[in-house]
Formats: sequence, structure tokens, C-alpha cells
Amino acid sequence: ALVRPREASATMSCETQSVEFEGALGEPLAGRLERPSQGARAWAVFAHCFTGSKDVYPSVQLARRLAARGIGVLRFDFTGLGGSEGSFAETTFSTNVGDLVAASDWLERHHEPASLLVGHSFGGTAAIAAAPQLPEVDAVSTVAAPSDPAHVTHLFDEKIEAIEQNGSATVRIQGRPFQIRKTFLED
Repeated sequence: ALVRPREASATMSCETQSVEFEGALGEPLAGRLERPSQGARAWAVFAHCFTGSKDVYPSVQLARRLAARGIGVLRFDFTGLGGSEGSFAETTFSTNVGDLVAASDWLERHHEPASLLVGHSFGGTAAIAAAPQLPEVDAVSTVAAPSDPAHVTHLFDEKIEAIEQNGSATVRIQGRPFQIRKTFLED
């Protein structure tokens, strides 16, 4: 309903712009704005997967394909990931939701309110949770998003006891180390 297929060309070009805004924990977050060269019919915010980045191939392609159809997209890195500052260890599901709301607020201040939230995996779960805080959002679209944020704990099941006992533990997700704190589990 945001853009009817016949109204926008699938080959419309887009421009990419780097942006920065303050996230939920007060740290600068890195974003990229995919702007249709002929102007946006609508705006979206894209939230990447757990421990992912705004710059992974599927995130970039999805944003650019939406922009080619007239939907401007702000994709960004959550606190402590990709090009964003801050400590991933300090984050929780609630701070991810706050980062997504901050991205939407930035988009509204600099362009127009987001009418669409798009999220992949854990980013989709955050998009579902953020939507009620963003009255201008008309739709949420998710790709492989769990219905419950606790689903992500399967990635570090073997460390949950250590996290609960010691307050934190280093876990490996897709071969990379991440510090997970008890506050993340509790949230």
C-alpha cells in the first residue's frame, strides 16, 4: 500500500549518503540513507540482524531495491556494531528498540517520518517492538524475525549459566567474539 508497483520504476536510481545520529545510549550511530534520485514517496527504517551490520549484502540490496521503487531507506548499525560507537556489551533488546526509535526520529527531523519499519531477524523483532512508539508507522515488514526476543539466546545456550553466575561471558557468534551480559538476558 505504500507504493503501488505500477507507480514506480524498478530501475529508478538512488543516492547513498552517510549519516550519524545519537542512539539510545547516547553514542553516535552510523547510518546510510538510500534516497531515490527522483524523491521519496515514503520513508523506511531498516534494522539489521543480531551482531550484524547495515553494510551486509542483503541489507544493502534490500534498501537499494526499495529506493529503486521510490521508498527512501535509512539503514543503521545498532550501538557497538559496524560503524557505530559504544559498547555492544552494554546493549539489550530495549536499547536496540531505542536505537531504532532514534533512527526514526532522525529521519523525521531531516526528511519525513518513517511509514515503514523493516527488520531482519532480531532487527525485525526490534521493529515490531518499536512500532507502537512511532505513530506515523503504517507497516512493519520482517524477514526471519523471531516472535520473542529470547529466541536469540539459542546462539549462546552453552554460556547462559556462566553469564548468569559471572554477570557476563564472551560468546562466539559466526566466528566473532561478543561480550554478553546478564542484563541482556534479563531484558
